[in-house]
Amino acid sequence: MRSSLHLARRTSSLLSGGRLASTMSGSKQPGRVVVITSGKGGVGKTTVTASMGYGLAQRGFRTCLIDFDIGLRNLDLHLGCERRVIFDFIHVIEKNCRLNQALIKDKRLERLSLLAASQTRDKEALTEEGVEEVLDELRSQFDFILCDSPAGIESGARHAMYFADDAILVTNPEISSCRDSDKMIGFIASKSLRAKEGREPVNQRLLVNRYDANRVKNDDCLSVDDIEEMLGLPVCGVIPESAHVLTSSNMGQPVITAEGEKAAVAFEDAVARFLGEEREMKFLEPERPKGLFGRIFS
Repeated sequence: MRSSLHLARRTSSLLSGGRLASTMSGSKQPGRVVVITSGKGGVGKTTVTASMGYGLAQRGFRTCLIDFDIGLRNLDLHLGCERRVIFDFIHVIEKNCRLNQALIKDKRLERLSLLAASQTRDKEALTEEGVEEVLDELRSQFDFILCDSPAGIESGARHAMYFADDAILVTNPEISSCRDSDKMIGFIASKSLRAKEGREPVNQRLLVNRYDANRVKNDDCLSVDDIEEMLGLPVCGVIPESAHVLTSSNMGQPVITAEGEKAAVAFEDAVARFLGEEREMKFLEPERPKGLFGRIFS
């Protein structure tokens, strides 16, 4: 009964994404602003932003990634384009360059672009009017604008969340991480522009990163059902713990490009669910040991 309830909740919440994807495909509708955020740092938001953005572009959606972590940028490193950053987000806000001068096109996917953060300024350089103007221009050029938000509710995070249409909250399967995510859920629901104007609320979903099925089995961390029950939102992706994540980021490659790797498969499924497709959740159970002795003693 409990698993059926969770499945129904996931499906109903993600259906709007399916309608969105079919409506936007080939249309001239304004792009959707998607904030990727968390209550605490170090949960893997930038890794998620790079792979989700890459996956959307692979599916034909014009996708722009924005790094809102002013002064501490690293989304460019995850995409392998750090040497190509000439102008940044703050240059555009302060009208020191045009938006198209600051956008960096990915060499692998024509439909993927990056607007990098400044390394030399602080977050106070962001203004509500400036961010809104840039996002409005991006909405006219892209289907999805993914905002890689700093953790918590400081200036960069507030600006990233304020204009969001959708939110992906990245959490680890730990009580402290989920507790911090719960605060963010309330903040987005009450402090966004949509809330202020009384419009349809921001569509919030969870993405569980660094999931270890063996630890869940041993009750060392939370299960997906535990997390959904605690936070009251559907999970659109479960990314298993993988050493390949670090390898990919060091190579300047989004994890989703590592064909056949578990984390890459999980990100492909997460993109599909974000767009409203139904996909079975993988990697929730421990792997069966390989070999004769493994099968005997498992």
